[in-house]
Amino acid sequence: MSKNEKKVTIIDEKTFPRVINRIAHEIMEKNTNLNDLVLIGIKRGGSLLKDRIKNAIKNMEGVNVLSGDIDITMYRDDIFKISPKHKIETTNIPFSLDDKNVVLIDDVLFTGRTVRAAIDALFDFGRPRRIQLAVLIDRGHRELPIQADFVGKVVPTARKEIVEVMFKEVDGKDGVVLR
Repeated sequence: MSKNEKKVTIIDEKTFPRVINRIAHEIMEKNTNLNDLVLIGIKRGGSLLKDRIKNAIKNMEGVNVLSGDIDITMYRDDIFKISPKHKIETTNIPFSLDDKNVVLIDDVLFTGRTVRAAIDALFDFGRPRRIQLAVLIDRGHRELPIQADFVGKVVPTARKEIVEVMFKEVDGKDGVVLR
């Protein structure tokens, strides 16, 4: 980060778990049968967020919700534009999504293109009854008609600004900053 670059805290470490618990509560309110609920995290940030939401649901309801992780690299509409060094991650969905209520989870919703790719990828694992979207940050600037069902925080941004989500497991602390 350069000396002139401003950094604004959007969600601090103390608020982070509260936001996750609120998202988990909202998911449970809209999906009363937790046995039909599946949480799928979009690699990488969405997977970390999915783990937190899954743990929050387990702590509140005592239910271990089915969950998995999806890599959308091969479903991207810009696959030929991304770096050849881009690492393809593994997808882990060891069960059918047929007739399940799937909550697709990502850390930041921006143009909607990642979510579109993830929805395409999900259908390789069955035909869900319903797909919902949960995001930690909705920053606007949609290029596709995609809207989150569960949002931690809406943050209007300029296109050039960067929303950085930090997770304790990777970054040593939880938080969201705008650069």
